[in-house]
Amino acid sequence: MTTKLLEFLVPEAVILGMQAQSSEEIIKAVGTKLLEAGYVHDTFVDNALTREKNIPTGLPLGGEYNAAIPHTDIVHVIKSGVGLATLAQEVPFQNMVNPEETVPVRLVFVLALDQPKSQVEMLQEVAGVLQNPALVKELVDADSLETLLQALKKA
Repeated sequence: MTTKLLEFLVPEAVILGMQAQSSEEIIKAVGTKLLEAGYVHDTFVDNALTREKNIPTGLPLGGEYNAAIPHTDIVHVIKSGVGLATLAQEVPFQNMVNPEETVPVRLVFVLALDQPKSQVEMLQEVAGVLQNPALVKELVDADSLETLLQALKKA
């Protein structure tokens, strides 16, 4: 199920146990790592932040932890990659379905995809991960990149 996600996950853009106060801080940190790794243009972070304000991605999962999936248009992407942050404490994101509500998030996937079709496919793949509360907990609790990758591999 998570083969594509493993293929696109950028190890240099994975931040575990991040101390963050805001969704903006998280998007900037992961987006900057994607930029430094050569996956996105320098316009990516600002456009991801703007998109998040207008079309929020906070997703209540109904389990112990919630997630967010910030992304932006393909023109800001050099090559497809996925960044990920696990958060030391909950950070509010606006709800994807009801933007008036906030969602306390502990897991953030930042998608940098260069094809519209791959955006749909990767969103489906990430949704598959997020529908598994035990896997979400394993990802949030991961204390190393290796532990995180092992959790995704066995999913």
